[in-house]
Amino acid sequence: MIRTWFTGASGMRAQQFRLDAVANNLANVDSVAYKKDTSVHKAFPELLLRRMNDDGVYTHPFGSGDAAPIIGKLGLGVEFNELYTVFEQGALKETQSDFDVALDGEGFLTVDTPWGERYTRAGGFILGKEGFLETKDGYPVLGENGPIRVKENNFQIDKAGGVWINAAYADEPEVMVDRARNEWEDTVLLDTLKIVRFYEPRYLEKQGASLYRTNEIAGEAELMSLEERPRVVQGFLEAANVDPVIEMVEMIGVNRAYEANQKVIQSGDQMLGVLLNQVARV
Repeated sequence: MIRTWFTGASGMRAQQFRLDAVANNLANVDSVAYKKDTSVHKAFPELLLRRMNDDGVYTHPFGSGDAAPIIGKLGLGVEFNELYTVFEQGALKETQSDFDVALDGEGFLTVDTPWGERYTRAGGFILGKEGFLETKDGYPVLGENGPIRVKENNFQIDKAGGVWINAAYADEPEVMVDRARNEWEDTVLLDTLKIVRFYEPRYLEKQGASLYRTNEIAGEAELMSLEERPRVVQGFLEAANVDPVIEMVEMIGVNRAYEANQKVIQSGDQMLGVLLNQVARV
């Protein structure tokens, strides 16, 4: 019965982790390119129960020399395993802003931060004070040749992530002319957005501000070739892949599971009270 308390307590704690994940998902339902989290749990190792005071040599199983027949298995509760990020594609919403970029497919944009390169799918950019394309938190967006300097209403981004500017700036040394990819008249290729992928993206760590950082498990960022890249859509933003209805249903299920584990503890306490106050007297 005392074991019942700890088994029920582990279940209640598991529901707390689930509730935290659901609450965070609902709080970010309107965040650009947010990817929902799912709390994953695993069971404690089960115990194999045997009857210790029963010879049972010829009874269970027949002909066995085992003097302690198996009764069954006993579960000991659950424990938190990981917070799993679901990288499903979110819906694309049109904004008609040249500074908004969405990725339609797998991949991440690269930004420069004081802690090194970080990765994001939130393409709601702004024009910085020095003319660089930046995130709303002021981190420069990186192209394959470094930060990208543009002018308002004077650049276009193609489906492969190429940043094109007016041909009048073609004499600047950082501008690369690539007529083979030119989709518009009187424009030249300035740079290409640095779009990367990872060996195990599920292990990327959320850092806040819609940024991710890699680790040894996720692997190093690998620059994607033009043929492998996701479709880059200018004038659109990727919505969060959170369904509020599903999350609300999940929250109701969490509350019911929490209450069930709570009742398990209460029942165990009542049984222990009967054992101590009534059976022990006899």
